[in-house]
Amino acid sequence: PHIGMADFREVFAKAKHIAIITGAGVSAESGVPTFRGAGGFWRKWQAQELATPEAFARNPSRVWEFYHYRREVMLSKHPNPAHTAIAECEKRLSKQGRSVVVITQNIDELHRKAGTKHLLEIHGSLFKTRCTNCGNVAANYKSPICPALAGKGAPDPETEDAAIPVEDLPQCEEDGCNGLLRPHVVWFGETLDPDILTAVEKELELCDLCLVVGTSSVVYPAAMFAPQVSARGVPVAEFNMEATPATNRFRFHFQGPCGTTLPPALARHETEIIS
Repeated sequence: PHIGMADFREVFAKAKHIAIITGAGVSAESGVPTFRGAGGFWRKWQAQELATPEAFARNPSRVWEFYHYRREVMLSKHPNPAHTAIAECEKRLSKQGRSVVVITQNIDELHRKAGTKHLLEIHGSLFKTRCTNCGNVAANYKSPICPALAGKGAPDPETEDAAIPVEDLPQCEEDGCNGLLRPHVVWFGETLDPDILTAVEKELELCDLCLVVGTSSVVYPAAMFAPQVSARGVPVAEFNMEATPATNRFRFHFQGPCGTTLPPALARHETEIIS
């Protein structure tokens, strides 16, 4: 891979359809805990022990405490320069008849907060719920999400489980349903929404430049997106703290914090016509 910013900028200036694939690394600079890697514990559990359909079936109160904690943390976080650079680039390029789509593995909605419009959230969102009874998906920004969870969810390993009865956990508000709500996120062992995957595939077939930002390229199927694009000869630029298993398949690699490397990469190129 090549680290020449000037060469990347030339490719960027000509691109009509840019796909930007983002992962946890883009949110790390906003102070969002990733729950991956060393020290990624909530109480005595790692995310993959709580973010499963089995864990929710076994102990919905504990899983809701975990997600309530994450929702409350996220409500205090703000987009960083990487999120802002992406949103500003999309807005600017759309006026030139060029498109930017963000395909994110993140569930924190920071891209949305930054102003990104064309967003595909392949793992769902912390701020959406899905009814386990009727299947209704709804946006939900309540804090706390239900009275019983107020003040609950502390991550400290000594904290006792709140053991909230199921009927006091978040409930569906559709007429006469009252089903138990779950976070509308893709858990370990679950498949991605086929409609979103179809939309992603369309964008990847259309793009003439792809950026991979803050993702380790190890979580499937997202890990395959950029290599697929690269395989058909489209330039891929990786922005990451370190090299990843996919780095040598890409044309460009820019190492360092995304909030530092991305803004100059996506800034207005002198050849852009601004009407």
